[in-house]
Formats: sequence, C-alpha cells, structure tokens
Amino acid sequence: MSIHIEIVTPERKLVADDVDMISLPGEDGQMGILGGHAPLLTTLGIGEIVLHKGGNAEYMAVAGGVVEVRPDKVTVLADVAEYADEIDVERAEAARERARQSLAEGVPSERRPVMEAALRRSNLRLKIAHRRSRRRRERPDFEGG
Repeated sequence: MSIHIEIVTPERKLVADDVDMISLPGEDGQMGILGGHAPLLTTLGIGEIVLHKGGNAEYMAVAGGVVEVRPDKVTVLADVAEYADEIDVERAEAARERARQSLAEGVPSERRPVMEAALRRSNLRLKIAHRRSRRRRERPDFEGG
C-alpha cells in the first residue's frame, strides 16, 4: 500500500508523490512510515529523509519543521530540505570547518548550541551529498515540486 508524501519548505514544494515508504527524523528518532499508519503529529529533527519507491531510494537532508501523518498521506513542513544532488559539498565542508573552529576556540555558552547544530547540519549535508554517487542523478521515478 503506497502513501502520498508532500515535502514543502518556505521556498518551494520539493515532493508531491506516492511512495512505498518514507523514513524521516522525528522527535523521538528516525521513523519509518507506511500507508495505513496511525495519525501522528511530531516535530522534525536534523537528519535524513529517505523516500522509497519501486526499489529506488531518494535521499534528502532536512533540518527542523513539523510532520503530520495520516493513514493515506504524510505532510512535511520543513524549515530546510534539499536533495542530495543539490548540496554544494565545498560550502558544506567550509561550514563544518567554521563550526569546528568556533567550538574548538571556546564559544560563549549561549552560542554553543547554535554552533553544535551548525556542525550537525554540515555533517548531515556531507553525508547525504555522498549518497548521490550511489544512485542515479535523475529522479525519473519521483515527481518533484
């Protein structure tokens, strides 16, 4: 049984498609959702979204937002989301280095959570970007936004 997924950011709609399964970073950790799932409303963490359809997997980096799950539809309102092939690796590496330097130099305690989140986001973006070499560049089985 498939489930309809919509992923929207403030800038654009990334996905509106039927998939076999979606995996996403919920409030209590990574969770998999299939058609017929019980209704659920949760916050979205920093992590990866994986869309499974017809034996293919589509990877996205996501940071923050909310998720509404209904038996026939999942709606993701993400603060930030991007496909693996949209990630600028050089920019992500530079952001990771800046965050590492700031943490190593000893940032004020009120800024530390911000820098730790920046480091998690840049590490995630690099992890997701490297997945693009393990899949086709086009998304013929997925309808984008």
